Amino acid sequence: MGPEAFVGFVKWLRGQYPELKLHIQRVIAEGDMVTTHSHLVLVPGEPGRALADFFRLENGKVVEHWDVIQDVPKSSVNSNGMF
Repeated sequence: MGPEAFVGFVKWLRGQYPELKLHIQRVIAEGDMVTTHSHLVLVPGEPGRALADFFRLENGKVVEHWDVIQDVPKSSVNSNGMF
């Protein structure tokens, strides 16, 4: 893979969802790990998805990536919410 694969994915995603918005809520960094907690809205007006992305870095470059993705429910059983 490499940067070309990431760029290709972003171009594809933008082509499918030209109005998408990614709202990064939190960034946590410790040692060689960086984690982001984000709200991805593919289509305006929809609840979107909650994302947790985990990146491991070496020499300033991403060498590993994992993610957890969950649909944001239209209503919540509590008042805490996902963000």
